[in-house]
Amino acid sequence: MKFILLLSFPLYALDQVTKWWVLRTVHPEERPVPVIHDFFYLVNVTNTGAAFGSFRNNNAFFIVLSCVALLVVAALLLRRRSTDALRDISLALLLAGILGNLTDRLLHGHVIDFLLFDLHIPFANPWPAFNVADSCICVAVVCFIVHSFRKPKEQTA
Repeated sequence: MKFILLLSFPLYALDQVTKWWVLRTVHPEERPVPVIHDFFYLVNVTNTGAAFGSFRNNNAFFIVLSCVALLVVAALLLRRRSTDALRDISLALLLAGILGNLTDRLLHGHVIDFLLFDLHIPFANPWPAFNVADSCICVAVVCFIVHSFRKPKEQTA
C-alpha cells in the first residue's frame, strides 16, 4: 500500500501543480504556446466531458462516475491478494488520474487540459489536449491490458 501511495500522490500533486501553473500563465484565448515548434504546445482548454471532449456538459455525471471509480479502486486496493507489481502500478496510476480530474471538476466545474500535440496525422491533427491525470489513466489502462494477457504464476505446493 505504501508503494501505491508513493506513486499516486506525487503524480496527483504534479497534475494539480501543472494545472495551477497553466491557469496562471496561459490565457484560454491565447494562441497555443510552442514548446517544440510544430509538434508540442501548451494551451488552456476546459473540458466538461470525457476523453476527446465527448459527452460535453455532463460534469455532474462524471463527478458521480469518478466517485464510483474511486470506490472500485479502493476496494481492489484493500482486498487481500498476492503482490503483483503491474497491478499495483495500474491501480496507483488510476488513483492519481481519477483524483486529479475529480479535483478539477469539484473546484472548477470542468477539467483543465493543457498538453497539445500536433502528430501530423489525418483526423488527429492536432491530437485533443490532455493533462497529467489523463496520461495516468491511459497508462493505467495499458498496464491493465498487458496484465490481463500475462499468464498467472504457478502455485507452489
